[in-house]
Amino acid sequence: MSRTGKKHLESLHDGRQIFIDGAVVKNHVDHPAFRESIKSAAAMYDYQLRPENIERMTFTSPKTGEAVSRMWQLPTSYAELIERRNALESWANLSCGFFGRSPDHVASAIAGMYMGMDLYKSSGEKFASALSDYYEYARDNDLYLTYVIINPQADRSKSASEQADEHLVAGVVDEDHEGITIKGAKMLGTGCPMSNEVMVASIQPLKAGDEKYSFTAMVPLNAKGVKLISRKSYEASAASKFDNPLSSSFDENDSVLYFDEVKIPWERVFVLNNLQMAQAQWHATPAHVYQNYQCQIRLMVKMRFLLGLARKITETNGVIGFPPVRETLGQMAAEVSMVEGMVEAMEISGSMYGKYFVPNAKRLYSATVITQQLYPKFLHSLRELAGGGMIMLPSCAADFANAEIASLIEKTQRSPATDSLGRVKLFKLAWDAVGSEFGSRHLQYEMFYSGANMVTRGHSFRTYDWEKAVGMVDDFMAGYDLPETADPAVKIGRVA
Repeated sequence: MSRTGKKHLESLHDGRQIFIDGAVVKNHVDHPAFRESIKSAAAMYDYQLRPENIERMTFTSPKTGEAVSRMWQLPTSYAELIERRNALESWANLSCGFFGRSPDHVASAIAGMYMGMDLYKSSGEKFASALSDYYEYARDNDLYLTYVIINPQADRSKSASEQADEHLVAGVVDEDHEGITIKGAKMLGTGCPMSNEVMVASIQPLKAGDEKYSFTAMVPLNAKGVKLISRKSYEASAASKFDNPLSSSFDENDSVLYFDEVKIPWERVFVLNNLQMAQAQWHATPAHVYQNYQCQIRLMVKMRFLLGLARKITETNGVIGFPPVRETLGQMAAEVSMVEGMVEAMEISGSMYGKYFVPNAKRLYSATVITQQLYPKFLHSLRELAGGGMIMLPSCAADFANAEIASLIEKTQRSPATDSLGRVKLFKLAWDAVGSEFGSRHLQYEMFYSGANMVTRGHSFRTYDWEKAVGMVDDFMAGYDLPETADPAVKIGRVA
């Protein structure tokens, strides 16, 4: 059944090995680099079990008859898709869209894979059974999952098997009656500190010779040999909730994962030594569409929040009445409305995939291309509206505890809409969203989480209805020709 926040926190006390700041963390749940963000993740579970939320956030497990999170729901109609989206949108609201790898992201990928069960059966009944059983296990235990599906960058001109170290990229080094053993690295392990398990797979193209890297499997993050190499913690650098309201609470962290001969039982292996299947599982099933649909829901919430932030900044600075400012806000509002419209469009124009209802891939990939470009532009507009206000702020909350400094803050942080404390509080939030290390990381994340520009544009090219577009041109051109001439045989390109 749906887990509580307390149960989720307990599940994370599992002895996993995380490296940060030159040491191994023994109890990451209570470590200052991770603890507040982990608490925020746990709060998501408590939220869905509140009496007023449970109907919106959960559905009944067909196996246990108990309430489980809607992130595991497999919609069979447009109406059910909207039910699921309402739950995911509510969850995104809790972090203002700043939890990029909230539990509903990889759950959406697993759900999409499950919808494509026939594809897995074609590669082997044992793989299909492993996926089916794991989906039900994760659903009924409400697991928080993440994934690592990208190779370390290293020499990007070469494939996984061509790297100087054959174990740079996680690959299969052994298999026996119990399962497989993998060795090597994968990225980008976003959200590992608050997740239970990680999917290890490859979404990048593989070629002949890369067979041992073409596997998909689920690994508990405390499995023997799993090593998490964490980036710098922005949460640990946060002075206080007041000074860094977002990074102190929603720094989901990112890690490179190294698998030091990690044993994975067969019941957790979905793909093995199959180049074609390793790629097909993403696009021949609804997996890639569902996971990126979740991303667009989250981004819609995030941009809505940033738009509200922009409006409050202009009110606080007393410039809301200036025509150029209203024009900028109008442009930003139009852009947020466009993102909202694209989410609605991919839903209403969705279609059936077997018995399941799936968002429209053409609309989805159009949205990913556009929002990759839109997010940096949107942040630039917000910066222009804020001006120097996000920089010229008191050093930290402790300044308000000093009477002399507090009196100077009151004199210098003026606003027609709020007091000095309210002004500082707002601009501290704005800076954390767009200018801090946390904010800069989010800019990079939104630009690349769905792939490089050439990748997302490739998806858009692949899924667009070119026959319809080109057909319109051909049909129109077929309706006219050169004017009649004395010699009808004389046509450009048709002269004997």
